[in-house]
Amino acid sequence: MPTADCQSNVAPPTRPVHGGIKEAELRALGLRLEDCLDFSASVSPLGPPAGVVETIAAVDLAAYPDPHCLGLTEAIAAHHKVDGVNVNNVIVGNGSTEIIHLLTRAYIGTSVAHSPAALLLTPTYGEYDGAVRISGGGITTLTATRCSQGFSWDVGIAAELIAAEKPALTFVCNPNNPTGALMGRNELEILAGAAAGVQGLLVVDEAYINLSDQWMEGSVVGMAASLDSVVALRSMTKDYALTALRLGYAVAARPVIARLQALQPDWSVNGLAQAAGMVALADEGYLERARQAVAASRDCIVERLEALGIQCYPTAANFVLAQVGDAAALRDRLARRGLFVRDCASFGLPDCIRIGLRPVDDCIRLADAIAGEMAPTPSLFH
Repeated sequence: MPTADCQSNVAPPTRPVHGGIKEAELRALGLRLEDCLDFSASVSPLGPPAGVVETIAAVDLAAYPDPHCLGLTEAIAAHHKVDGVNVNNVIVGNGSTEIIHLLTRAYIGTSVAHSPAALLLTPTYGEYDGAVRISGGGITTLTATRCSQGFSWDVGIAAELIAAEKPALTFVCNPNNPTGALMGRNELEILAGAAAGVQGLLVVDEAYINLSDQWMEGSVVGMAASLDSVVALRSMTKDYALTALRLGYAVAARPVIARLQALQPDWSVNGLAQAAGMVALADEGYLERARQAVAASRDCIVERLEALGIQCYPTAANFVLAQVGDAAALRDRLARRGLFVRDCASFGLPDCIRIGLRPVDDCIRLADAIAGEMAPTPSLFH
């Protein structure tokens, strides 16, 4: 039976730890970015869709971008038409992270119906915690049970916590970062009902779901368009490898969207990102091709790491969580080779690395490097 590790606290905000190669570290190691492979970020292994580079090159850099992102909002609504989404259900952000911060500003401590706090299902993306604390809120956590089959939460306990603590926001990353665990729609419906019961919001961060071969099983976009208690977040940054442009969106009921729009600065989404997003959505076959590439790379890296005796947890996302012992030390040794993975100490998993899935040839190179770094050192004595 899963056990809960629950805590509630208010503490000063600290900056969350993120993946991605940092220029300062490259300089310290004497490396050039073009000579490195980044497995610490989890984006589509295909790179941006065809036409994106040409489109953004044609954007007039002297023109203000549309502050309402109307063209992109219409394209997103059309993309989700089958889910009952219209333009009034969509807000576009400078990455989904901007929308996370808009949510905490809008909902933490603004109603007597709930506490100025959030419930986080952990381990998970650090920006939820950071955004809540910046907004002056407290955190209640429910920690997943970990076993060889992966990570899972007791949804019944989570629903009881929502009823007891009355959090303004409940964050669920689905598939979860960094564990790759996917919560099913039935479980999410239980949490949505619990959030509605305390006039709170269930925020389901689906940043990685489009690149999952289980992409239809855990999405709440349709629920978010029709229920006042659910918000679905999507990351075009990850879906379409638009990482440098920062682009995401949320789907929610009209009153929620209006509340977020009232706090969003004009022009937070630049014109290059808006143009790229419309081109990306027009490529209807891109996501399926990306899912196929992710599956091939996942199978490759898991097979090779497990052959080394390294446990890889089941994942529904475009990354693999691998248990390697001293993850920080391995991460640093790989970095010296120009191969960057994410050590998961900031998630409370210091024995694990997270590997973003790149093309198969890159994954083979990483697996070979890990094999070399983890091989026992030959003895000098015979």
